[in-house]
Amino acid sequence: MDAEASVEPQTLKDLFNLPDIQGHIAWQPYREGVEIHRLYGDGITGPIAALIRYRAGGEVPLHVHIGYEHIIILAGSQRMGNEVFGTGTLIINPPGTQHKVSSDNGCIVLAIYEKPVRFLQLSGDGHQEATLMGQIGMLNKYD
Repeated sequence: MDAEASVEPQTLKDLFNLPDIQGHIAWQPYREGVEIHRLYGDGITGPIAALIRYRAGGEVPLHVHIGYEHIIILAGSQRMGNEVFGTGTLIINPPGTQHKVSSDNGCIVLAIYEKPVRFLQLSGDGHQEATLMGQIGMLNKYD
């Protein structure tokens, strides 16, 4: 029997009352102003599901999706590019899409990823550096 088969089912009660019960969740630091509670997956390989809490002004940097991403905003609002999405919004980002995400006033989302994301940053020579599983590769910013 492998390790995944032995994992017990999880139940999250009062999911739509997260602002009231968020103090009972084991949040872990993720990015500055952003915390995560992984439901399954390690964020390095395979699928991932997590609750992500953005403090006011919290931000996840520019990244590209290798697989599908499903986001449900459970509380507050989240900004992607010039758009702001509020509580109750479902966002589906297909493979190949890229964005950074922030929250002006804070929010909590349920994020389900088919595959880990690849974080991007602009290097001095006009290329984007892609980081996944600790490895660095070069992507032309016009690709």
